[in-house]
Amino acid sequence: MVRAIVGANWGDEGKGKITDMLAAEADIVIRFQGGANAGHTIINDYGKFALHLLPSGSFNPHVVNMIGNGVALDIPELFKELDEIVRRGVPKPNLVISERAQVLMPYHILFDTYEEERLSDRKFGSTKSGIAPFYSDKYAKIGFQVWELLQDDGALMEKIKNVLEVKNLILEHVYHRPLIDAQELFQTLKGYADMVRPYVINSVEFMHKAIREGKNILLEGQLGSLKDPDFGIYPFTTSSHTVAGFGAVGAGIPPYEIKDIITVVKAYSSAVGAGAFVSEIFGDEADELRRRGGDGGEYGATTGRPRRMGWFDCVATRYGCMVQGTTQVAFTVLDVLGYLDEVPVCVGYEVDGAVTNEFPTTDKLNRAKPVLKTLPGWKSDIRGIKTYEGLPENCRNYIEFVEEQIGYPIKVVSNGPGREDIIFR
Repeated sequence: MVRAIVGANWGDEGKGKITDMLAAEADIVIRFQGGANAGHTIINDYGKFALHLLPSGSFNPHVVNMIGNGVALDIPELFKELDEIVRRGVPKPNLVISERAQVLMPYHILFDTYEEERLSDRKFGSTKSGIAPFYSDKYAKIGFQVWELLQDDGALMEKIKNVLEVKNLILEHVYHRPLIDAQELFQTLKGYADMVRPYVINSVEFMHKAIREGKNILLEGQLGSLKDPDFGIYPFTTSSHTVAGFGAVGAGIPPYEIKDIITVVKAYSSAVGAGAFVSEIFGDEADELRRRGGDGGEYGATTGRPRRMGWFDCVATRYGCMVQGTTQVAFTVLDVLGYLDEVPVCVGYEVDGAVTNEFPTTDKLNRAKPVLKTLPGWKSDIRGIKTYEGLPENCRNYIEFVEEQIGYPIKVVSNGPGREDIIFR
């Protein structure tokens, strides 16, 4: 059986914890898109970890963890993470890498950084991880797939020289920066080849064999629906598709094999980066929620940037679940809201004088104002509660109100940061 675990909103919903939990029942966990530009925080018996490229099944010795063909593979970052978790006592994960995954090049990070500097106050809030230049090159057909690092030296050098003809023109005339030396880049890529060689597989054959054998497979997505370049707050999105439908492409499996789409939803809202955020709050109210939130404060797992904070957004979440094809919702960090006397919820958007519960395109989103409904808080610590019936009545009312508003069943409730802090409905 194939399951996808994806986010409904801006990312940072707690997907890593849910994947880590479900990996206990999985045979294979696959990262199917994105790169090292976002992270999944996991807390388990080994400690607290922020993974960026390693699949979240890496703490389960029986799991095969695959970097799928849809990933922006930052090779030094991947092996830095691998070394770090092993250094901290985690048994070395069983890692495989698709031969068709594309390699994030050192110059992608340079171009990402230079472009944000050039844009100045018009910038997109990039993590400067090279993601936009990487996907630009992939679809312009001048990227490097993993297998190309392992080919004949002459063919690799020829491609490097061809690609650098244009790259160096841009560096010289647009960014006024030093040029890239072909021989130095060649040596870097040969070093990358030595690092990945033991892990490279024919992922298409591997995955189709796993499906024939009835393996339990988890597809792990990065970020959330509102960061998808087609369905999100374009252009303030990422550059890869964050929806479960792309999981079939990014993992190399037939789309009809995805039977369960678990969409992870936060009990409040947070976002990193620029773009419209209708339910956003500011000042002391935001600072208090940020301080209490997440797994030790709401700060980006990759960038360390303070996250923008907001109340739960029913409009954005309903839409996010819709484009994911949600079969069930996992509702996370509910315990954070226990300090509030009342819990505001965004139930609609007012756009040009009319109220809607449909998520609009970016032009209307920029003019939208939140329509808030206030629910009574439960004013207690719910960590440690193991059954749904054991939750305070107002807490259950909050869950059921959200469920009714978004129209998708909340079957998993997370009431703490640990792997065991889970309630199944």
